[in-house]
Amino acid sequence: MPSIHWAGKNLSTPEPAFLIKDSVIHPNGFGYPGTEPSSRLILGDNLSVMAALLPEYEGRIHLIYADPPFFTNRKFKARIGRGEDSRKPGQWKLVEGYHDDWTNLDEYLDFLYQRLELMRRLLASNGTLYLHLDWHADAYARLILDELFGAENFLNEIIWAYHGPSPIRSAFNRKHDTILSYVKGRDYTFNADAVREPYNQNTVNTFKSSPKAGFGKMPDLARGKVPEDWWYFPVVARLHNERTGYPTQKPVALLERIVLASSNPGDLVADFFCGSGTTPFVSAKLGRRFIACDENFRAIHTTRSRLIETKSVFSVEYDSAFHLPLPSLPRGTRVGLSRDSVSLNTGLDLDYWEVDPQWDGKMFRSAAQAKRPARSGDIPLELKIRTGGDVSIRFVTTKGGQFQSHIQAVPDAADGL
Repeated sequence: MPSIHWAGKNLSTPEPAFLIKDSVIHPNGFGYPGTEPSSRLILGDNLSVMAALLPEYEGRIHLIYADPPFFTNRKFKARIGRGEDSRKPGQWKLVEGYHDDWTNLDEYLDFLYQRLELMRRLLASNGTLYLHLDWHADAYARLILDELFGAENFLNEIIWAYHGPSPIRSAFNRKHDTILSYVKGRDYTFNADAVREPYNQNTVNTFKSSPKAGFGKMPDLARGKVPEDWWYFPVVARLHNERTGYPTQKPVALLERIVLASSNPGDLVADFFCGSGTTPFVSAKLGRRFIACDENFRAIHTTRSRLIETKSVFSVEYDSAFHLPLPSLPRGTRVGLSRDSVSLNTGLDLDYWEVDPQWDGKMFRSAAQAKRPARSGDIPLELKIRTGGDVSIRFVTTKGGQFQSHIQAVPDAADGL
């Protein structure tokens, strides 16, 4: 089989991250305080994070979806504005998103190579890896995956097609991504019935009109068909209810098909380039456990904000090298406490806040959360939650600042901080 080589190609032994559990999130109080997390959201470089996970998870992850940088050599911005005109990008409020810029192709290929090998080791014997790229590097990646998994374990080359404007006038518009799917053996999970879709109406009409259609083979039209290896899903820019503002966000429907096809309820799904958090969000909604990782705090924050819409209790962890200090709430912030609620008054532009109403002085367990609406409106400044003993509050501003404070609860009294 052909293989690909680049300067300095060699699998290294990465230094494992030292992972610290920062908090446990109980979405809307689900399972608070006794339920332990079944899923993990981790801030850190995924190479060292995966190395740290190997002792516990080698050969135990049922599905890995990888959506790494595409070798576009661009620096992406995240949108933090609300109610903006999508047709006027010059007026958007932006902050740093993530960088996809490289010294050269050799550097990028080595970046992929090291990480794909750790994913292979973490994947279960019946597991599936989906690697999502586009025309910039998918051809190189397929040769790398053939080397790591064996060409015989190639499962699918999936084309995700979509519409949208394009500045290209000298070639056909590039309007698809490539998703390469590999397995570790022949007993891989594939739930065909979970992803069936209706036959096209033209096909239904053809079989109704002629018993000879299909060369004598009559499909079960009511049952539907297993999708082909080309998929059409609109990009998130056209899905107003899904937008988070995080760049290159993938649509829920795309990940639903992958998770339903290649995992079962209770299985463990991983995304080590989690970005906007679509994979863990879909996994939690579909009853799967997840491990999600990103080196960008805004990605972790965006993912956490989406996961509070589920019933998945999860931990938030960080590599000690990525520790972000949590200063006390800024002066002028006022917190109102009563037996049944916590309110917050601050002059800062809030994106998210959460409360541990029975803080034990050790682990922050978030039992109530509020986030800024995706499209328009104000973030709720009061959370209905029964307090008792010490109360801990955290919040994040739209620009990414994080703050925390602990308060001795005094029923029906307001504390100024």
